[in-house]
Amino acid sequence: MHKAALFSLSEKSGAVELARALEALGTVIYATGGTRAYLEQASVAARDVEDLTGFPPLFDGRVKTLHPKVFGGILADRRNEAHAAQAEKYHLPFIDTVVVNLYPFEATIARTGTTLEEAIEQIDIGGVSLLRAAAKNFKDVTVLSDPAQYGEFLRALPEGLDVTARRRLAVAAYERTAEYDAAIGHYLAEEGEFLPSELPGSLLLTLPLAQRLRYGENPWSRAAFYLAQGEQLPVQLWGKALSYNNLLDLDAVLRLLARAPLGAQIGSRAQEFIRAAIVKHTVPCGVAQRSTVAKAVRDALEADPVSAFGGVVAVDGKLDADAAAALGEYFLEIVAAPEFEAGALAILEKKKNLRVMRFGSSAPERLRGELRVRSALGGILAEEDDPGGPAEQWRVVSKKQPQPQEWHDLAFAWDVVRHVKSNGVVIAKEGVTRGICAGQTNRVSAVRIAGVRAAATAQGAVLASDGFFPFPDGLEEAVRAGCTAIIAPEGSVRDAEVIGAADALGVALVFSTHRYFLH
Repeated sequence: MHKAALFSLSEKSGAVELARALEALGTVIYATGGTRAYLEQASVAARDVEDLTGFPPLFDGRVKTLHPKVFGGILADRRNEAHAAQAEKYHLPFIDTVVVNLYPFEATIARTGTTLEEAIEQIDIGGVSLLRAAAKNFKDVTVLSDPAQYGEFLRALPEGLDVTARRRLAVAAYERTAEYDAAIGHYLAEEGEFLPSELPGSLLLTLPLAQRLRYGENPWSRAAFYLAQGEQLPVQLWGKALSYNNLLDLDAVLRLLARAPLGAQIGSRAQEFIRAAIVKHTVPCGVAQRSTVAKAVRDALEADPVSAFGGVVAVDGKLDADAAAALGEYFLEIVAAPEFEAGALAILEKKKNLRVMRFGSSAPERLRGELRVRSALGGILAEEDDPGGPAEQWRVVSKKQPQPQEWHDLAFAWDVVRHVKSNGVVIAKEGVTRGICAGQTNRVSAVRIAGVRAAATAQGAVLASDGFFPFPDGLEEAVRAGCTAIIAPEGSVRDAEVIGAADALGVALVFSTHRYFLH
């Protein structure tokens, strides 16, 4: 009974060298149609799977390898005498090497204009089955699911891979099939007429390894970054490798660039401006909206220059040399923008440790709309904005009405406070944050600290609170700092007392139907 290998490949790089090495050791090569033709062109004497099964490819190639002579040869236990006898009786060669990569489903659905029918034809059935069967029998069978694995296999081929190495390859095969099934399930759930109305009944989080990291939040932690097929990190143009904390901060700062859909009800001019944002430890420490990138960058930096040191900066416009010069005055971890002028890159590249990132202009909005997940108690929490939920509404509850500039600043501050850890407070004036406080355990302290950070710039400013005021003292502290207009969620049992305090102090108070806690 001869030993055999089975090849079925969409990605054929490295296949010829691999097949030749196996052939030199007397292994019979079986291959599916396209792979066999590719190997034969390179003078590898590959046999068609049809020679083994006695069946041609059926139903436009949907059935090629699904046959007992294929799967029997893979799954037979070589140490089981009954299995060996059955293999001999039915003339099944032992298939000791399975070389398979799957139809390019993920690449197909990533192309613009792909139809459901085209996607379905790229769902691999036989390939997934072959990988699973070979991985199950890793004690006897080597499964190669990625061309990157061929080198190790070839180096070990004269003596053969040990069982530990074959087991590791089996794990990789199962990871690949899980990732593949997750991509298909996600696509079918999201496309066509079968859009889900609820969160998924089974959360599919099989993601391929995108990047190993030097360490996690602290040097003694191991860490890596995993990213769904078809998704891309922002492109790194300059600087040393991204760290775990860099990735978290980059995510936080890009989310700050997405504009909340609040403007229509209050006449906000947010979309007219360039926004620059600075994050430190995922917390906003300076945000500005201005007519040019350079003005936005300078005002965001000056909003809290102490906190900006070692921060992460992003803008949603083309970064020019003037803006780069302003950034060059600070030690920063990352500068990110959708575009860079050549002169700006020349300035930024003078700092060898600064990471310069280019992101797609749609990235902030895409991040804002995605399913958000985090681990807790050994499980996963997931949330997303409910498209069927009631729209946010604002109403002025004080006697005093906000002035036009105050309306614009209220919208801006409210948009920023969504990204501030609760209890969160933002003081803003003329399109720039002046004082931000995050993560306090009581709201009046958050207001007080934000006021201290804003100092004199709080005079005539507005304040946004991510949660309601449980007592009037938080509002009173805002007025003491100099704020003249305030926005907060409604819902406190003491709302009437808070409104009364606003009227007594002569400030404008706006209530929202939504809160924006961030834990």
